[in-house]
Amino acid sequence: MLYDVPMEPRTEYTTTRDGISIAWWSVGDGTPLVMPPPALPWSDAQQEWRIPEWRHWYEHLTKQFRLIRYDNRGSGLSDRDIDHSDRETDIVDLQAVVDAVGADRVALFGFYYSGATAVTFAARHPERVSHLLLWCAFSSTGDMAQQTLIGDSMRALMDADWELFTETTAHTVFGWAEGDPAHRVAQYMRAAATPETTRMHWESHKSIDIRDDAARVQAPTLVMHRRQFPLVGLGAARQLAAIIPDARLAVLDGASLAPYVGDMASALRAIDEFTGGDGRMLDGEFTEERRAGGFRAIMFTDIPGSTEATQRIGDEQMQELLRAHNDVVREALHAYDGTEIKHTGDGIMASFASAVLAVECAIRIQRRLHARNEAPPDALPVSVRIGVNAGEPVAEGGDLFGTSVQLASRICAHAEPGQVLVSDVVRQLVAGKGFLFSDRGDAGLRGFDEPVRLYEARWRADGGP
Repeated sequence: MLYDVPMEPRTEYTTTRDGISIAWWSVGDGTPLVMPPPALPWSDAQQEWRIPEWRHWYEHLTKQFRLIRYDNRGSGLSDRDIDHSDRETDIVDLQAVVDAVGADRVALFGFYYSGATAVTFAARHPERVSHLLLWCAFSSTGDMAQQTLIGDSMRALMDADWELFTETTAHTVFGWAEGDPAHRVAQYMRAAATPETTRMHWESHKSIDIRDDAARVQAPTLVMHRRQFPLVGLGAARQLAAIIPDARLAVLDGASLAPYVGDMASALRAIDEFTGGDGRMLDGEFTEERRAGGFRAIMFTDIPGSTEATQRIGDEQMQELLRAHNDVVREALHAYDGTEIKHTGDGIMASFASAVLAVECAIRIQRRLHARNEAPPDALPVSVRIGVNAGEPVAEGGDLFGTSVQLASRICAHAEPGQVLVSDVVRQLVAGKGFLFSDRGDAGLRGFDEPVRLYEARWRADGGP
């Protein structure tokens, strides 16, 4: 059974321009955040509040936002007796709710299939959308791995056994290890919409392509994606972020479609940083994690010999080198969801939610600088050394402190120009992820009593160090 809890949001109704009654509720007092149905074609916003994990996610969001959820036509408490549903009716439903909210502008949270709805609405109504948040979304159905959820085998299973179909679907998108949460969502799916409505919706949504709409989005956009989510690959998220002007990509570890299953704190943190929040969403059980900093991979970049170079080439040309370095590093941080902690004068300190992202970012920086330096010699070459470590630093005043940070800095200082050096901790964390390392032996680093084992990440296309 689904779980009854006290103080459910009060359901209200609005009517679309084509006469369909749409159920919706709102909770909280902050910036309006409208969330189209996260599991199209299924939606039952009232029942979502009764699922403990789902409600937990919503409760954290309401610390910063006025959260608005609604049921699409054919589902939940909205009109169930419909004879048509397609992408245009999705937009009509969303329009009715945005109008009913009573705010000039709202933020939109597009989730998986409903990401297309949010993107198209933002493109058509730029004056109504303040921010666009996208979760495991895609620019076309061709980006979905083998079209899994709309394949012939799943259709056949739906026709043969509706209960088995919903259980299989829920466990596929939530992860087979998440037994109880997936089972609760399978129950939710069976209650939210009939098999007939589901078939009708799938037939009209078989082919989605929002690339033209995505290119016209004007709202600040955050594209969030689970790295190991099996149905939509990371390449689809990168493509979507590349199409939307100035979009930011946040890659989070995990395989579950649900942001509330697994590392919910990383999702909340990404939203908080993007929207300029004050950290309230991370209060409660995440407070201690925020104070201590939690696990982070730390990367330092450095232009070696910058003081001597300034004397040799002059201030103006040195500033040109620094700008080239900053542009390349910040572009890579954007691509791999790194956070710039501070500029050190001749380098940048950054942090990442995972060691994999940090190493990928470091390699991208070296490759981009190498390509720049190999171009026609109109500009001075930029040589950078990079060090990466991982641990649990102390967070204070927007900065990170502690042994893990100090070690990352010392590793960077030990590296040669063009090198990416990492600690043994980082090498072990990224094992099996396709990186190649050369063992550089033990190194005595200033401030550390014991030698530190270092490894060089190999980044050149020819396989060289």
